[in-house]
Amino acid sequence: MPPGQLRVYLGAAPGVGKTYKMLEEGHRRRDRGTDVVIGFVECHGRRHTEALVEGLEVVPRKTVNYRGASLTEMDLDGVLAREPDVVLVDELAHTNVPGSSNAKRWQDIQDLLEAGITVITTVNIQHLESLNDVVTQITGVPQRETVPDAIVRGGEQIELVDMTPEALRRRMAHGNVYKPEKIDAALGNYFRVGNLTALRELALLWLADKVDDQLDRYRADHNISTTWETRERVVVALTGGREGNTLLRRAARIAGRSKGADLLAVHVARTDGLAGADPAHLARQRVLVESLGGTYHQVVGTDIPTALLDFARGVNATQLVLGASRRGRLAQIFSPGVGVTTTAESGPIDVHLVTHEEVKRGRARVTLTHGLTTGRRVTGFALATLGMPVLTVALTQLRRDLSLPSDILLYLGAVVAVALVGGLYPALVAAIAGFLLLNWFFVPPIHQFTIAERENLLALLVFLLIAAAVSVTVDRSARRTSDAARARAEAETLSTLAGSVLRGSRPLPSLLDQLRETFQLTGVTLLERRDGAQSGPDLQRDPAAWRVTAAVGDQPCLTPAQGDADVLVDEQVSLVLRGHPLAAADRRVVEAFAAQAAVALRQERLEERAAAVGPLAEVDRLRTALLSAVSHDLRTPLASAKAAVDSLRSPDVEFSDVDRDELLATADESLERLARLVENLLDMSRLQAGALAMSPQLISVAEEIPAAVGDLGDAGRQVDIRIPDDLPEVHADPALLERALVNLLSNALRYSPPDQPPMVTASEHGGRVEVRVIDHGPGVPAADWARIFLPFQRLGDRDNSTGVGLGLALSRGLVEAMGGTLIPDTTPGGGLTMTLSLPAAEPATDSLGQAADPAILDHIDHWRIGEQAGEQGARA
Repeated sequence: MPPGQLRVYLGAAPGVGKTYKMLEEGHRRRDRGTDVVIGFVECHGRRHTEALVEGLEVVPRKTVNYRGASLTEMDLDGVLAREPDVVLVDELAHTNVPGSSNAKRWQDIQDLLEAGITVITTVNIQHLESLNDVVTQITGVPQRETVPDAIVRGGEQIELVDMTPEALRRRMAHGNVYKPEKIDAALGNYFRVGNLTALRELALLWLADKVDDQLDRYRADHNISTTWETRERVVVALTGGREGNTLLRRAARIAGRSKGADLLAVHVARTDGLAGADPAHLARQRVLVESLGGTYHQVVGTDIPTALLDFARGVNATQLVLGASRRGRLAQIFSPGVGVTTTAESGPIDVHLVTHEEVKRGRARVTLTHGLTTGRRVTGFALATLGMPVLTVALTQLRRDLSLPSDILLYLGAVVAVALVGGLYPALVAAIAGFLLLNWFFVPPIHQFTIAERENLLALLVFLLIAAAVSVTVDRSARRTSDAARARAEAETLSTLAGSVLRGSRPLPSLLDQLRETFQLTGVTLLERRDGAQSGPDLQRDPAAWRVTAAVGDQPCLTPAQGDADVLVDEQVSLVLRGHPLAAADRRVVEAFAAQAAVALRQERLEERAAAVGPLAEVDRLRTALLSAVSHDLRTPLASAKAAVDSLRSPDVEFSDVDRDELLATADESLERLARLVENLLDMSRLQAGALAMSPQLISVAEEIPAAVGDLGDAGRQVDIRIPDDLPEVHADPALLERALVNLLSNALRYSPPDQPPMVTASEHGGRVEVRVIDHGPGVPAADWARIFLPFQRLGDRDNSTGVGLGLALSRGLVEAMGGTLIPDTTPGGGLTMTLSLPAAEPATDSLGQAADPAILDHIDHWRIGEQAGEQGARA
């Protein structure tokens, strides 16, 4: 069965009409005879949306019990059993209630698509995973429910339900989005004009990228290679020279003239691997293009203009930026060059030839290294000097048996042999010597440098030219072989460099250490110029002008002048090497190391800034969560207490004694609840500040547990307590331990079913006293155990009527402050078990090893506390 199709209605914000459009599409398809059902629709009390539900078949929802509450979700099994052609499913990013078939609704939709059912769904732009942090930054509201972008992009149709911010705010003011009591708060917070405008732009840009992908697929499927100027795309060609920075900035300015234009940088590497691209320059230019908002690409091609235009057409580029040619006029006569050829063959792509400072310096020459060693060259000269006379002597003995053409061929073979052994210059010496020896000994008239026949003169000249050409070819081949081997070694070095940086937890030290090992250096130091250091002749020798950013090996260099070589990374950073002078052939690779060092340094600085900003962001998150969570819990007891007091003070109503006592009890209960909330908040703030006051002493857990249960009032009577009589004492603060137990028991009571009340057990194991608070409620998945201890976290709760989410976080903080632990676990048969563990107190002994009297022990304990307080006062 072919999979079903996915259609997504995308909106910039709630209330733009996504669900309405989805239901309209459902009616249109039903009217055409398609079997359409509603799998899940959330109307939010909007009467126009509810009216469109009429007339469409609705698959009944299923009820899921979670933590004592009954919640409804889409019945996935029911929809699959119904087997409709099309199903309407609202809220693609919705998180299902724990215990459902899938954790997320988009996973339910995937199951429906695999079953061959077409799905029509809705989602807001703030729920896309890639835009989650951007939306949070714009609105200040974190989005907990997200959907992977790939799920939405995989839809066959994505339709944007668009509405201007002003129209959406008018719709909200008319009561068509939220209930009247929520309108003012929404208009003043999330639905501000600026927020809605930014979200609308995000939705439009995201959808434009999706349309762009569809266009690329269409052009590829239909083999369309011509450029369609649907969006400005500026491609800049990089040669690896110094002019690349100028070209990139110019291309960025061109791209900046059009809203949403793309900037792409491309370097064409030749297939022979011998082009003169500087890897250090390319590395810096890659960082630059990424900082300008562009992307870097590298392609391989034999013909640079063809490879460049193939890339430009492949990305649907509209403009191409090239550097002006550095070749001389004479060279341009014989070959038009890359710029001219690319311009002539570009077709509809606009080509910009940008002048730069490197033009007047001429074309950078690529020098080939010496292909042969000195020993082989000496051997070649010796062979030419000795071998040619020996060959001459041998041929004179065979003068009657061999003709002149045979002699010429044998001399040519000797020249080739010398070229293979010694290279160009020994071969040229052998060729000239062979020319002269042939003329003197074998060309009539013999023993004269005159030639009687023109045919013999032609043969000797051809011999000399062929010998020279073969010598040059053999020597160049050897040089290119050497260069290719060196290029391969450099590539392997850079590959190893990249691998060590990626695998290292600290990229900068790993990179410097790799550089030291590769070039057998004793030390590598990365120096950074201090702020305010003045340029001058003594800058390279002034230790006060530099600071060591990173160093490996022996004693770091304090100035660039202290090293055997230094490579300037940029105006502020210098890489200093110690151990031996740097060979000129190695400088290119070292410059690549230096460029990567600059990138690694920038990454470390960004990580340091992120680490510094992290605590501030956490504080801001806690503050936001506090205001959001506490608002209800502060208002509710205050409103109840105020209503009770106002009723008692009202002269218009005469209350009976029973009513008066009930109102007083309500006010007292509300104020007590408010006092507990404030006390929890203060204790949490003290815990986070490390200023919680404690009075540790020897206490009995067997006595603290009943006291904590008693603090729960009537609800505490349900708790099943099972504590052994021989439980050892612990060293803890009785008030803090009692509060931690009360919070744990309250949480267990809240989620325990009526027929299975929570249980408290205690035992001693391995020198620790463990108290277990056991409930048989819905439990918490192991993946969420860490989250339940976060402040203001009410895992899975749909409202804030059950507290601000401080209970477990405060309990763990109090227990850890007393040197204990609080660990969650799964209750056998279902539920959550919280294990509170404290070190058991060791029985005190006197000087003879006898157990001390409990009264004396208590006296000594109070004396120690007083002594410590006196010492702290003396220090103050």
